[in-house]
Amino acid sequence: MNQSLFNHTETSKIEFPLAVKVVMIDLDGTLLNTAEDLALAANLMLKDLGMPEQSASTIRSYIGKGIQRLVKRTLTSQLDGEPDAALFAKALPIYEKHYANNLSVNTRPYPGVLEGIKAMQQNGFKLACITNKAEAFTIPLLRSTGLYDSFEIVLSGDSLPRKKPDPLPLTHICQHFNAQPQEALLIGDSLNDAIAARAAGCHIFCVPYGYNEGRNVHDLDCDTIVESLIDASKLIKKLS
Repeated sequence: MNQSLFNHTETSKIEFPLAVKVVMIDLDGTLLNTAEDLALAANLMLKDLGMPEQSASTIRSYIGKGIQRLVKRTLTSQLDGEPDAALFAKALPIYEKHYANNLSVNTRPYPGVLEGIKAMQQNGFKLACITNKAEAFTIPLLRSTGLYDSFEIVLSGDSLPRKKPDPLPLTHICQHFNAQPQEALLIGDSLNDAIAARAAGCHIFCVPYGYNEGRNVHDLDCDTIVESLIDASKLIKKLS
């Protein structure tokens, strides 16, 4: 993997406020704190399979590569583990059932999300939500938390042939808004986001409160780290 992705970009090289047209925002760990409900579903799955439960903090470290990878990590207790194929085939629909039934028990927007989105809307930015989560979970989550109408376009993990860290979802959104990649900003919390943004040629802000598979967000290659979406809104201006 390109070592530069683990080197934080010097913000002195970037002129703030950053002039962009489009703001793309990640879901899990950026807009919404979904960890408790993801962990709840994982432990209900483990219980059904007759396997020991795991701590919420352990399962939190598994978040970041989509539900299939989360299930594999939960079954093997390893970030890159591959469970028995028959076990995985049995476990995945069990997990999906429990997660669908507990989608927004504890899930809430992070502090500053609603205010940050409102500020971006008032300043005329085109907003998009981009996530690796399946559409069957993404849309109900955005609706239940009151965020769905904030975005002109929502791209889920199964909306296109490829998902983050592939740049396709980002370039697709740029094309949708008739914007060049350098005129777009992604706000995310993980290595997946940083890789996708750099590959697409987009700007990238990272938040420190998300998941990032247990890694330190300060090690990511991003234009800057913002404490909240409110802070992010203060570092951008509408490109005329």
